[in-house]
Amino acid sequence: MKYFDMHAHIFPEKIAAKVVSTLESFYNFTWDGTGTVDDLIANMDKASVERAVIFSCATKPDQIAAANTFLRDTRLLYPERFCAFGTIHPDHPDIDGVLKQIKDFGLRGIKLHPDFQQIYIDEPAMMRVYEKLDATLPLMIHMGDPRTDFSSPYRLARVLERFPLLTVIAAHFGGYREWDQAWKHLVGKNVFFDTSSSLSFMPEEEAVKIIRAHGVEKILFASDYPACSHVKAVDDILKLGLSPQENEQIFHLNAERILGES
Repeated sequence: MKYFDMHAHIFPEKIAAKVVSTLESFYNFTWDGTGTVDDLIANMDKASVERAVIFSCATKPDQIAAANTFLRDTRLLYPERFCAFGTIHPDHPDIDGVLKQIKDFGLRGIKLHPDFQQIYIDEPAMMRVYEKLDATLPLMIHMGDPRTDFSSPYRLARVLERFPLLTVIAAHFGGYREWDQAWKHLVGKNVFFDTSSSLSFMPEEEAVKIIRAHGVEKILFASDYPACSHVKAVDDILKLGLSPQENEQIFHLNAERILGES
């Protein structure tokens, strides 16, 4: 079996420990990895994960250039291991320029983390960003968290209705700890779900029901490294008891199709 992780965070080594500590406090559990490139590769190797999509998040517009340059440079150092999604912020004064740079850097998509970026995914500024996107840049969005409303599933449903041609990946089975809302607003829609930071918190039978109802062709294996090790992320999928054909789609075929690597 091949494994393609669609959801891995990395940070420059000098700030990785501080960022991970902050995230552990926010989510109130100890993370498995350090957030550095070397540790990510070591985690991947332990689980025989061949490739991963990496990203970082700009919480302010003036962080975008440095974050995307870091992602580009990391991808160029390890082209066989990583694809990279760039970061963007709707308050940047030159969205067109940022999108051009993302493409020029060879970054294959865009990652949003609305909770940390303090943006509502259906606010007018974000709608103007979506208008500039096309199908060549998949959009991954952190989804859900009952403590906030920035990325609630009903907001993504509004985006999908207005922009049906966007390729959107709704992280965390469509809504971190808000899977009832994902069921209500997103299951069955034209959107991909990834499996990150979900299977430790929901019953296995519920995960299988979501996968089958939504369509296995729209489910993507994802670790959420450094929150979760790749060994655990792989095992969490295998424990669901899906068929070999379903596992193959989830573990690598769907990701390869989205990124044009099949």
